[in-house]
Amino acid sequence: MSGLRRPPPDERLRFLAEVVVAEAALLSETDRRLFNVPMDAARAGTLRQDPEMSERVDAFVARFGRLQDTLGDKLLPRLLQWLAEPVGARPSTTSPRQSVWA
Repeated sequence: MSGLRRPPPDERLRFLAEVVVAEAALLSETDRRLFNVPMDAARAGTLRQDPEMSERVDAFVARFGRLQDTLGDKLLPRLLQWLAEPVGARPSTTSPRQSVWA
């Protein structure tokens, strides 16, 4: 084992980790309530007549997006910084013709 020691995570990194855990718990709860019955084309087709189910789908999409944004835009860059890893360009998802690491 080398003598190099990493400093403890800073307050921001700890905060972001706590936020991610909380967001994941909310997403998990929404997932449990939304997908207690499998989602298929027929069920999706009834969303306009079922406002409660439609709101659950909206909540799931919003929570999933928020978790993804927090992880990718905030937590992971801060974690890489703490690990002294390079923080650079991420793979592009905008165009299949672009290089994966553009």
